[in-house]
Amino acid sequence: MRIQIRIKTQIKSILFFICSIVILTISGCSEQHEVVEQIKVPLPAQEKFSVILGGTTVGGMTVNRDVESIKIDFSFSNNGRGASSNEVLTLSEKGLPIDWHITGKTVFGNEVDEQFSLQGNIAKWQSSAESGNAEFDNNALYIAQNASPYALYIYAKALLNETNHSMSALPSGVLTINEVDKIELKDASNIIIRATIYAINGIELDPSYIALDDNQHMLGYLSPRFVVIREGLEKQNKTLSDLAARLNATRFEKIAKKATHRYNKPVRINNVRIFDPVSMKLTAPKSVLIEKDKITAIEPSVDSAKVGEILIEGNGGTLIPGLYEMHGHMSDNDALLNVMAGVTSVRDMGNEIVLLDPLIKKIESHQIIGPRITKSGFIEGKSEFSAATGEIASTEQEAVDLVNMYGEKGDYFQIKIYSSINGAWVPAMAKAAKKHGMRVTGHIPAFSTVDEMITAGYDEITHINQGMLSWVLDKDEDTRTLYRITGMKRFVDLDLNSEKVQQTLNTMVEKNIAVDPTIVIHEFGLTARNGETRIGTKDYIENMPVGVQRKAKVALLNVADQQEDDAYRLAFDKIIETLALMHKKGIFLVPGTDLGGAFELHRELELFKKIGMSNAEVLRRASYDMANYLGYGDQLGSIEVGKLADFFLVPGDPISDLRAIKTVSMVSKGGVIYFPSEVYPEFGIKPFTTMPTIVESH
Repeated sequence: MRIQIRIKTQIKSILFFICSIVILTISGCSEQHEVVEQIKVPLPAQEKFSVILGGTTVGGMTVNRDVESIKIDFSFSNNGRGASSNEVLTLSEKGLPIDWHITGKTVFGNEVDEQFSLQGNIAKWQSSAESGNAEFDNNALYIAQNASPYALYIYAKALLNETNHSMSALPSGVLTINEVDKIELKDASNIIIRATIYAINGIELDPSYIALDDNQHMLGYLSPRFVVIREGLEKQNKTLSDLAARLNATRFEKIAKKATHRYNKPVRINNVRIFDPVSMKLTAPKSVLIEKDKITAIEPSVDSAKVGEILIEGNGGTLIPGLYEMHGHMSDNDALLNVMAGVTSVRDMGNEIVLLDPLIKKIESHQIIGPRITKSGFIEGKSEFSAATGEIASTEQEAVDLVNMYGEKGDYFQIKIYSSINGAWVPAMAKAAKKHGMRVTGHIPAFSTVDEMITAGYDEITHINQGMLSWVLDKDEDTRTLYRITGMKRFVDLDLNSEKVQQTLNTMVEKNIAVDPTIVIHEFGLTARNGETRIGTKDYIENMPVGVQRKAKVALLNVADQQEDDAYRLAFDKIIETLALMHKKGIFLVPGTDLGGAFELHRELELFKKIGMSNAEVLRRASYDMANYLGYGDQLGSIEVGKLADFFLVPGDPISDLRAIKTVSMVSKGGVIYFPSEVYPEFGIKPFTTMPTIVESH
C-alpha cells in the first residue's frame, strides 16, 4: 500500500506568521533592516523559484503540493538551448521518495522519461541510463538522474532527519549532509531572512550546495554560476553564487594544502624515458633534475638519491611534456582535475572576468591547484538566444569597445566571437583586435558563412561543425538554436570534393587558418546513446563515482528513430573524414574538448589518431606544437634544460599505446609536484596508479 505524504494546514500559525511579517515590514520603513523571527510553519501549497545563470534570469521552478503528491515544473533556456522537466513525486511519512515520475528534455533535447516506484518492499527504477530494483526498507534515498534542483531539497530534508546525517542511496552509494555556513538574505521588502547552507556529498564529484531557511524550507540551490532562488530574493543571487565560489575555493584550498609538494631541495625524477617531441621518440633511461621551477639537468639514471636531493623513482616509466587543453572554460574543479591528468596548460575560451581573474590569481599563488591559463575575450551579441557568458554587445560600436577593453587589459591571447554577433560587425572587431595584437576566433555567427568570417579576419574556427554547417545549411537557418547540432545530420550527403568545400579549405590553407575541432564533444553528441556507456569514457569510468557513471550512459541528443540514429553516426564519420582531409592539406588542428578537459582531453587525443596522426604526432601536437602556437615555446612544450618543469609521469609507453597517458602517477607544474593518487579520493575517484617511491637524502 502506498504511503502518501500528509500536509496538514495550520491556519493559526500561518496567520501569525503573516501578521509578524506585516508588522515588521511596516516598522521597517526606515533604513533599519529587521530580521524575521521565523515561526515554524508547514510548507506552503505552492513555492516559486527563479533560475539565474551568470546573473541573468533564464528560467523558473514551481512546486505545487496537495495531500497526495508534489508536482514540480522546472525549465530554463540559455544560448539557444535549455532543459525542462515535469515531476510528480510521492513521499513516505519519513520523507523518502516512494513514487517519482519525471518527464521532459535535457539541455540538448534528449527526451526524459524516468520512473521510480515502490511495489511491496521492492523499489524499481527506470531511466535513460539504466533500470534496476532493490529491496526497500524505508531507509534509502533514490537519486533521480533527471530531476530538478528541488530533488536536493528532498534529499536534504531526509538526511537532516537522520541522526548521523547519512543514508544509503539507490542505485548505489551513500549520501551525507553537513552544515557549511550561515548567511542572511534580504528580500524585496528589505526583510532579512536567515539561511543555513548545507553541502550534500555522494552524488557527483563535487558537493551540491543548498540553502534552507529557519523552517528548513528551500531558499535556493547555489553554484558559482547557476543559482535557483526563491521568488522575491532574486537580487540576492550574487550573494549565493559568491558564497558557492567561496565554499568551492575553501574546499580546493584544503586539497591544495594536502596535495601540493613544494620541496626546498633539488628534485630528481629518476629512471624515466623522456618523450622528445622534436624527434618524436623516447630517450634511453634518464634522470631529470628540477631546481625551483626549472629543469637544470638531464643526466643518466642514478642508483640512489644524491646528498641534498629528493629522488622520485620513475621505475622505467615515461616522462611527457605537459599537455594543453585548447578549449576550456575553467572552474576550480576543472583546474585541479586537468593538472592531475597531466594537463598543465589550458586556453580558456570564454569566462566572466570576475570569475577567471581571481581563479588565475589563486592558482599562481598556489592557493589552489590549476594549470597555466591563456585567456580569450568572449564577446556575444544581444538576442533572445544570447549565451550568459562573457560580455554582450547590442551594436557594432559596443562590440568594438569590448574588443578594446580586452585589448587594453593586455593579457588576452585572442577574442572569441559567439553566435549572436552580427556578422557585419566582425571586420571592425577583427581590425581592433589586431591593433592590440590579439587573434580572432569563434563560432560562425548566425546567418553568416565560414568564408565570410575568414574574409572578415578570423584566424581560427571554433568547433568543426561551425565551419561545416556553412556547406549544408541555408543562410537563413538559425545556428543560434539547436540547428547547429541537429543540422549536422545533413553532413551525410556532403561531397568533400565539391567546389564550395574545396574553396573553403584552400582559402584556409592560403591564409593559415587554424581549427579548434573539439572532436570529442561531437563524438559524444552524435554517437552516444541512452543506456550505453559512451566510448570515450570506457577506459576510466569504472573508477568514477556512481553519478558520473550514470551520466556516461545518457545521450546528449534525442534520437527519434533508426534512420536518425544512422544519420548522426554517419555525420560523425563525415566529421572525421573532413578533419583527415584538413590535416592532409596542412590545416593546423588544435586539441580541445569544451567538456572540461582532463579525461576528456585524453579521448580527444585518441580521436586525433583517427584523422591520420601517429601516437607520437598526437603527443607533439598536444604539447610542443601548442606551446609554440600560443607563444610559450621558449619556456614550455618540451623537457629540456632551462625550460619550466611542466611534465607528467606515466608507467607505460605512450608511443606504443596512447592510452598510457590515462594512468598518471606524478605531475610537475613549474617544479611543484602532485600525485593524483592523493587527490582522486577527495572526488570519490578510485586512483589509477600508486604513488611513486620518494627518497630524501640528507
